[in-house]
Parts: sequence; structure tokens; C-alpha cells
Amino acid sequence: MSVPSKTPALRLRLAAAAESIVRAGHPWVFAASVRRQNRPGKMGELAVLYDRHDEFLAAGLFDPDSPIRVRILHLGKPQPIDHDWWRKRLEQALSRRAGLFDEQTTGYRCIHGESDSWPGLVLDRYDTTLVLKLYTAAWLPRLAEVVELLAAGENRIVLRLSRNIANPARVQFGLEDGQMLHGAAPDGPVVFQESGLRFEADVLRGQKTGFFLDQRENRRMVESLAAGRRVLNLFSYSGGFSLYAARGGAASVCSVDISRSALAAAERNFALNRNFPAVAACPHELAQADVFSWLPEAAARRFDLVVLDPPALAKRQSERDDALRAYSRLLAGAVERLHTPGMLVAASCSAHVSAGDFFHLAREAARQSGRGFEEWRTTGHAPDHPVTFPEGEYLKCIYLRFR
Repeated sequence: MSVPSKTPALRLRLAAAAESIVRAGHPWVFAASVRRQNRPGKMGELAVLYDRHDEFLAAGLFDPDSPIRVRILHLGKPQPIDHDWWRKRLEQALSRRAGLFDEQTTGYRCIHGESDSWPGLVLDRYDTTLVLKLYTAAWLPRLAEVVELLAAGENRIVLRLSRNIANPARVQFGLEDGQMLHGAAPDGPVVFQESGLRFEADVLRGQKTGFFLDQRENRRMVESLAAGRRVLNLFSYSGGFSLYAARGGAASVCSVDISRSALAAAERNFALNRNFPAVAACPHELAQADVFSWLPEAAARRFDLVVLDPPALAKRQSERDDALRAYSRLLAGAVERLHTPGMLVAASCSAHVSAGDFFHLAREAARQSGRGFEEWRTTGHAPDHPVTFPEGEYLKCIYLRFR
């Protein structure tokens, strides 16, 4: 996927510290780490990085408008980055998922950005629909070539754009979030399977790429814990945890979310799975409310299993302290809603809040309750969402059992 040009290759020299970081495998080069470059670079062109001895170090995608100036594609000996190189890189990502899923699961991540050596790009499958999400504008000039690689035998490919690149995508390239890149647009949410359950995904406008595929393993765990329990699902979105709990034999499920459309999607997902007797028999309460307000307002209510899975509360480092305070409030409120015995399942997807910090807050909320508890387990990323560098770690979940 090289960009043809008569101008000389874009050559960058890095600060010594940055050179060491790149050699260690980190996928980002920040603007402040670039000591010299031979000419101004264009969006999406291939930048070649050299070490202090003028030896080849790495190559990556250049973005003149981002603090992450280069996203590393290749490290080591020089190689031509051409169509065959990209085809092999795609095959490598797909082969890592081989054997992870059977016909009961048709929704999963195919490419997980930097950790699959496709920096700033993710690709999710929802049955016969692929959703391509871009987090850097550096991919925009190369989009046609990416689609050519992906399109063979596929019904449709949908483009999703992160907010930070929506404007340049529209102004410079005529691209919109939710645009079809291949095939016909769906006439509504697409339906896929996860562990035999049917879910709808709004691939054109929904959060992330339409569904939270990264919580699959935790949803399966909640199903195994739900039998006979009254379950509370906070920040329920389209009811993933709720539906698994119902199939697991929950006595009842209460889904709380501020979004009316999310709760409507949860109701439709339950309707899609009425063929499971446990789902059909499970009372499902929908509560449209701000969870921060609902928790104290529901002071008299108690549940046997509480799932707390809020959206990212710290999307940048400057929001970390506020996020910690918010998590503390939520965790304390969730513990108060628990019967004893009971189980709390608490997750965070904030990359700027470490697993250590989040787990400490959960344990502290449990201690402050004055009840005996034990840490049953902690979990991280799903196998189709691998992590190979520190900034890529965002998902963590803790299970606390109260005695």
C-alpha cells in the first residue's frame, strides 16, 4: 500500500530515548520525539525511521496533524510494504482468531489495531457484515486499498470514524461515519450470534462498531453465576449481560440505562431469544435513568448479582482524577444494592485508569461496606482483543463475592 510519489522517501530521525522505545516494540512515535525529517510529510504516507547511525529502524504511517506522528507498521530489516505485504498482514490477524469461535458465535473482532500491527484500525465482524473503524486519519488516503483487501466474498463493509477524524474525513475525502464501503446498506440493525444468543447491532450509528464485543467472556461468566439470582445490570446498553443472565436462569433481571434507544434494543434482544425457555420465563425490568441518580433513589432495593459496566469515564489523562471519584461513587452504590450473600461484577474500559487503581477502588468499596467478602477473580481482554503495549490496555473486570 505504498503511495506513489516522485519526491524522495520521507525520512525521520528520532531522539535517542524514542529510538530505544521503538526498538522495544512500542507502536507510536510522538511529534516531540522527531529530531529531524528531510521534508514535510503528507497524511498517510510511509515514513521511514532511521537510527543515530543512519541505519533503518522502522517504517510507519505518518500523520502531520496528530501528536502521534508515526504509527509503526514494520520494525527490523527493511521490507517492501506492498500489496502482498498487507495481504500477509491481514492473514496473520485472521489466523490468530482461528479456532476461537464456532458457528454459535458470529460476532467478533478480526483486527485489533496496534496489537495486530494495523495501528489505528479495527475490524469487527457481525455475521456477514464487516465494520471497519478508523482512529487515525493516516488511513484515509489508503482506504480504497484496504477495502480491496477486505471485500472479496463479503456482503458488506461499513465505515465507522472516531470523532477526532470525522471532520478531515468529510472535508478532505468526502467520507462520513456510517458510510457503506462495499455492498448494500442494511435496512436496520444487523443480527449476529454470540454463544448461541442472537443480538442486534446498529453498525451504522451504534456505539463502538455497534456492540461491545470485548465483554463476551465476562457475559459468559455472568450467565454461569445467574441461576436463581435477582440480577441488576447498571449501564446496561442493549442488554448483553441481562440476556446472558436470563438464559442462565436468573430469577429476574433489571436493566438500567439513561438511553431510551438502548433499552429498546435490549427489549428487542430479549424478544429475539424467546426460544430459550429461561429467557422467556425471566421477568425483565427496564429502567431509564441516570445510574448515578438511580442508585441512591433505589436505596430500598436489593439484588443478588450486580453488574456495573459504565462507559469510559476518563477518555484523556486530564479526566483521570474525576473518573476515580466517579468510580468510587458507583462502586459504593453498587455494593449497597447487594444482598448478602451476593456477587459484584465491576468493569472499567477507561484506559487512563489502570487495572490496579480500579481494583483497589472496588476492594475499598467492599471494605467500607463492613461486610465480609472475597475476591473471586479478575479478568482482562478477550482473546480477539489482544494487547501488546501498555496504552492498549483498557478493559478490566473484578468479581467480588460477599459472604
